[in-house]
Amino acid sequence: MATAVSSTQACRNFIGGKWVESKAAKIAERRNPANTDEVVARVPLSSREEMREAIAAAKAAFPAWRDTPAPNRGKILFKAVRIMEEQKEELARMLTLEEGKAVKDSLGEVQRSINILEFMAGEARRLNGESYPSELPKNFSYTVRTPIGVIGAITPWNFPLCIPVWKVAPALVAGNTCVLKPAELTPLCAIRMTEIFEMAGLPAGVLNLVLGAGEQVGDELVQNPDVRAISFTGSTEIGCQIYATGARRMQKVQCEMGGKNPVVILADADLPLAVESVVSGAFASTGQRCTATSRVVIEESVAHKFVAMLTERTKKFNVGNGLDPGIDMGPSVDEKQMNTVLKYIEIGKQEGKLLLGGQRLTDGAYAKGYFVAPTIFDHVATHSRIAQEEIFGPVLSVIRVKNFDEALEAANSVRYGLASAIYSSDASKIFEFIDRIETGITHVNSPTVGGEAHLPFGGIKDTGVGHREVGHVALDFYTELKTVYIDYTGRKRESSIY
Repeated sequence: MATAVSSTQACRNFIGGKWVESKAAKIAERRNPANTDEVVARVPLSSREEMREAIAAAKAAFPAWRDTPAPNRGKILFKAVRIMEEQKEELARMLTLEEGKAVKDSLGEVQRSINILEFMAGEARRLNGESYPSELPKNFSYTVRTPIGVIGAITPWNFPLCIPVWKVAPALVAGNTCVLKPAELTPLCAIRMTEIFEMAGLPAGVLNLVLGAGEQVGDELVQNPDVRAISFTGSTEIGCQIYATGARRMQKVQCEMGGKNPVVILADADLPLAVESVVSGAFASTGQRCTATSRVVIEESVAHKFVAMLTERTKKFNVGNGLDPGIDMGPSVDEKQMNTVLKYIEIGKQEGKLLLGGQRLTDGAYAKGYFVAPTIFDHVATHSRIAQEEIFGPVLSVIRVKNFDEALEAANSVRYGLASAIYSSDASKIFEFIDRIETGITHVNSPTVGGEAHLPFGGIKDTGVGHREVGHVALDFYTELKTVYIDYTGRKRESSIY
C-alpha cells in the first residue's frame, strides 16, 4: 500500500527572500487525488496586495542581479541542480502525492527538470550576441542580449515541477528577476523548487512565490505595470485573455496552451511498436499532458488488427494510487477534472463505438479517489467533439481513413497544433508528413509525448503564441537584443548611410 510522504503542509509565500505567512482570509485544502481522506496541503488564497509586494521585491532586486556576471548566475543554478539531484526520490513522491501521476512518471518529470536546469545553467556562459561586418570603414557592429526586468510566470498543475523550472531557469540565467504563481492544486513542488534555489544561494528578491487564485494574484501579475513579461502555460481561454491584455500594455507575452495530438499509423507500420507507444502516450500521466496522444488516425486496412491489439494491451495498464508499486496510471487531478472527462465520455458514447473503459472506477482501493478507466472509442468521425476538443484525460479516439492524404487531412483538422507522430517505414511519406503536419513538434515511430532539455518546445495555431520554450531559443523570450555600433575613426564622418 502507498505511504504518505509527509503530514499536511501549511504553505507560505516567498517574498523578498523570506517565507511569510499569507494574510489570506481563505485557505484551500489540497487533498490527495488518489485518497481524498488525506489532506496534503493548506493553500492560502493570497491577495492582490501580497502579489504587489512580491513584484516590488523583484523590481528592487533586479539591478543587482542584472549586474551579476552571467557565469556567476550560472553557478547558482548549477548548485540548484546538485540539490535537486539529491532530492530526486523525495521530489517524485511529493509530486505524485499532490498531482496523482504514477511515481515512475513523476521520476521522469523530476529528471527532465534536472536536465533543463543543468542546460540553462550552462547557458550562462553562452549568452552570445553576434558581430557583423559594417558597411562603414572603421566601424565595429555587434549585438548583445540584455535582461528585461521582472518576469511573471504562471504555471499549471499537470507538470508542477518541470514547467516552473523551464520558465524560472532561463529567466534567472538571463539576468531577470521572477515572480511565480503556481496552480492552486499543486503548490508543494513549486515551494520545494523555490527552497532549492534559496539553498543554492539565490539572492533575496530574485525569485518570489505567491500562492493563490488566478482571479486575484494571477490577474495582478498580468496587470501590474512593473511586470515586463508574462510566461503562461494553461488553457487556451485564459491564454488568449493574457495575450490580449499584454498586447494592450505592450508587454512581452508567451503562452503555451492546448493540444489534440494525433498519431498517424500507416498500413506498413510496426503495429506492436505503435500499440506500446499509443498506450503510453494516451494513458500515462492519466492523459493529463498537453502532448498526450488523444487521436489515432489509422489506415482502414490495418485498423481492425491494431484496435484488437490496442484493446488487449490497455487492459493490462495498471490503474491505482501512483505511490503504489507497479502502477501505470493514477487518478484525475481533482473532482472537477474527473467530471470533465466523464462528460466527454458520455458525449463519446453518442459519437463512436466504446471499446473499453467509459466509467469512473469506484470499487475497493478506487473508492476514495478520482479514478477513470482508460477509455477507447473506435469509428470516431474526424469532426466529432471527442476528436476535436481537448479532454485532458485517459480518453483515446480512433479515426479510420482510406489513405495517407486522408490521414494527413484528419490529423490537421483540429484548432490545435502542438505534437504529432507517424508510424511508417515509407521514407517518402514520413518526410511528406513532416513537411505538411501542422504541429510544432513531431515524432517518427515514437510517441507524441516527451522532449529533450536542449530542444525547443511549443506549438502553432491555437496551441501557442510567442517564443518557444526550452532549449537555447528560450532565451529569446527572456532577453532583449541590443545592436551596438562603435565608430573608431575618431572624427566626424562626412556622410551617413542613414
